[in-house]
Amino acid sequence: MNNIQESLDSGCCHTAKKPFLKNKLFIISGLTVVLLFLSLVLPFLEPFRKAFLMYFKTIWWAVLLGLLLGGVIDYYIPKEYISKILSRKKPYTIFNAVFLGFLMSACSHGILALSIQLHKKGASNPAVVSFLLASPWANLAISVMLVAFFGLKGLLIIIAAIVIAINTGFIFMFLEKKGLIEKNKNTIEIAEGFSIMNDVHSRIKNYNFKQEDILNGAKGVIKGGLALGDMVLWWIILGIILASLAGAYIPVHFFHKFMGPTLLGLVVTLALATVIEVCSEGSSPLAFEIYRQTGAIGNSFVFLMAGVATDYTEIGLLWANVGKRVALWMPLVAVPQILALGLIANLFLK
Repeated sequence: MNNIQESLDSGCCHTAKKPFLKNKLFIISGLTVVLLFLSLVLPFLEPFRKAFLMYFKTIWWAVLLGLLLGGVIDYYIPKEYISKILSRKKPYTIFNAVFLGFLMSACSHGILALSIQLHKKGASNPAVVSFLLASPWANLAISVMLVAFFGLKGLLIIIAAIVIAINTGFIFMFLEKKGLIEKNKNTIEIAEGFSIMNDVHSRIKNYNFKQEDILNGAKGVIKGGLALGDMVLWWIILGIILASLAGAYIPVHFFHKFMGPTLLGLVVTLALATVIEVCSEGSSPLAFEIYRQTGAIGNSFVFLMAGVATDYTEIGLLWANVGKRVALWMPLVAVPQILALGLIANLFLK
């Protein structure tokens, strides 16, 4: 284990550097800076600036945490581990993905980075989708927040999120079996007798905790995080820009008038969640405000869950990094479940 870089097969997400003028992150970041500077002299852009800075303050730490954890996975976690836990064509693969999502205390945009990193390390596409759907609303930290806001109804939201994540994962396993979605080419075959615990014990036993090794590890984590950031950050910034525009220029009374406990209210909520969803920590208070104003717990659930299943940031990242058919099937499979549970909640949880 002296040569960590080789033994752990890291660097899976590193790509050749592109010229600045062709780098999407550089282009989107430059556009953002221009808009923010213009907002200092153009009054009609001031609401956009305030909304953008609010969103940025809400999610920066979660995105940074997601990139850091992604760098750790990239450098320290062998493909064999991810392939064994999250790539088998068995039901426990989906349960493992959802449970792993429960342990992640990062918002939806932090989870994006982790999802793509798990894909690069060999997790099956059904497992990636289940992890992506479960993590923002079924993770430990957000579970506490939702219960604080909604009481026992918050617990029902969490259970419903887990059910949808599991159902969607199983449906995606069927779609993968039928060849209707892409398979993850990063997955590797694992020997039947391979033991993660034994391998971890062996690596720790043979590892030399020298300053040079620690520094190399830190550099490897940072390098992996930066490479991952180059893949996902431009999508996240684009999402914040669009969400800021919606938050700044869509009148507040629109929410109250068109988001009641009706089928139309659910559809309008679904449409707005597609645009406005930015971060689970930020969306939770908004969802509670919808419930407080309308009494429609189903609408709040749709606002929370549909934001992940239909948000252009998630769809775009899946399209570009996981598979176009995976990206298209995710809303097609998840949204009907979300709307159905939202309708049931509005009917029976008044």
